[in-house]
Amino acid sequence: MAILITPTTKLLIQGITGEFGARHTRLSLDYGTQVVAGVTPGKGGQHFEHQGHRVPIFNSVHEAARATGATVSAIFVPPPFAADAILEAVDADLDLAVAITEGIPIRDMIRVKRAMQGRRTRLVGPNCPGLVTPGTGPGSKGGCRIGIAPGYIHRPGHVGVVSRSGTLTYEAVFQLTSKGIGQSTCVGIGGDPVNGTSHLDVIKLFDADPETHGIIMIGEIGGSAEVEAARWVQAHCKKPVAGFIAGATAPAGRRMGHAGAVIGGHEDTAAAKIAIFRECGIEVAATPSDLADALLRSAAARGVKLS
Repeated sequence: MAILITPTTKLLIQGITGEFGARHTRLSLDYGTQVVAGVTPGKGGQHFEHQGHRVPIFNSVHEAARATGATVSAIFVPPPFAADAILEAVDADLDLAVAITEGIPIRDMIRVKRAMQGRRTRLVGPNCPGLVTPGTGPGSKGGCRIGIAPGYIHRPGHVGVVSRSGTLTYEAVFQLTSKGIGQSTCVGIGGDPVNGTSHLDVIKLFDADPETHGIIMIGEIGGSAEVEAARWVQAHCKKPVAGFIAGATAPAGRRMGHAGAVIGGHEDTAAAKIAIFRECGIEVAATPSDLADALLRSAAARGVKLS
């Protein structure tokens, strides 16, 4: 099993004809993802072709979803238009919208969050690497890759990964795969201060998934999302959880990398979050290179088999 996406998920790409969207559409098709439609206003009726794949392009998300049965959208739309692209996916009543776009104005995202209240569509992102549920074919192909994560480093298994950082997501996955430990689903939630899905949202999904046996949670300085997730883990989660917090050397008040990675309150610092992780029974990785081993330590302490 997996969360949010499976190898049978039907995906449409908003911005499929742009350079970035086209490049990652090709990589997703190569991975085995069921890309069934593209959306670029004004280019309806054309096709996106790649190594035997012929993906129809539509003028709107609603038209694409109705014609193809797509339930998920990956959004590769430039920042000035990305908020409206997200809302178009919401208006089409899709299950999931994954906003890869970086640099969406905060005011636009506040508008999106308000408009999404009470709607069925879940948003992952923006400014995120997306999601991967590995397949069982050679090189884990035949799975579902949505976004920009390198598919080849994944293998199917029982560890869920959730992270604000794209590169640290890839580091955790590569370490797990190198040790023969596969993943159920890997979710990059993005580092912007206003996003759609939080650590806690994903942790709850992993906790409810019987085929996810262990969890890696990667956070950063700034905000309280990791603290909220850790408190919930302490109270409710019976699965082994390992964590890492980036930004230990960041000075207070200075933005570091992600727009959301800036120290504000007393629980925003790396040291404070690490202390709370430990208090909540989460095995903390000292460095990114310790992520897989930290989860193995937590699993061993609970008598849980990950592979």
